[in-house]
Amino acid sequence: MPEASTRPSSTLDMPRLDTSTSYRDLAYAALKRAITAMDIYDHAQEIRLDERRLSQGLGVSRTPIREAMTLLEQEGFVRTLPRRGIYVVRKTKREIVEMITVWAALESMAARLVALNAPDGDIAELRRLMDAFHDGPDGQEGGERLEEYSDANIAFHQAIIRMSGCALLAELTENLFIHMRAIRKVTIQQDNRAARSIVDHMAMIEALERRDPELAERLAREHTLGLAAHVEQHGDFLDTTIVSVSPAEAGAQGERRNGGPGSPLRTAGPDGPFRGSRG
Repeated sequence: MPEASTRPSSTLDMPRLDTSTSYRDLAYAALKRAITAMDIYDHAQEIRLDERRLSQGLGVSRTPIREAMTLLEQEGFVRTLPRRGIYVVRKTKREIVEMITVWAALESMAARLVALNAPDGDIAELRRLMDAFHDGPDGQEGGERLEEYSDANIAFHQAIIRMSGCALLAELTENLFIHMRAIRKVTIQQDNRAARSIVDHMAMIEALERRDPELAERLAREHTLGLAAHVEQHGDFLDTTIVSVSPAEAGAQGERRNGGPGSPLRTAGPDGPFRGSRG
């Protein structure tokens, strides 16, 4: 019987990993997260994406960046302008009102499902989220306290969708969220909307705690349609002329909340139209 050491070693027949696809998916996920986190309506300028800086920042070649951009463009997050570059998509006033109207229908159904099916503990989390602001957001517009409430407001609406337990509702709202989040960030600072938002949220929570699906559904719908009405009345800024950005300008912009020095996600100017504005 031959010695074991003389047997040929076993090998695994494995295809090479498709690293370009893996890097593409990672780049896609990273870029989508970054774009979703941006406040794309708090200024009048376009947001240009610098492919070279994105490549350097993510530590990958430009190929997966371009492939990720193709996917993001198919989903409506970015658009390519010939000889100008790639820009984050901004919606018009009419498009935003339509998106909010669709969101109202989806979130109101989500609220109904929460009232019917969500565990008591999940609903209690909603109350804890809002209890910190029960006496109002405090502070001046644009202040730290209002900024904190703005984040809690967005988390509240995300939670309603998530707590519905309906995967399709979550899927349908995913690509609306970038614009809903950004427009809520702007409008919460206008016309005392933060205080009214807290009152609306507490009423919704009480309906959920009472397990009243009809009331929860109606309150959620009316709350979001109130945002649509506000944008209809005060949203002319969405249709302002957009300032184009050259590659040189994009790389030389000053530090902004949407990206620090050298950030690949840049805007066309240091200040937006809502600096100190109440709309």
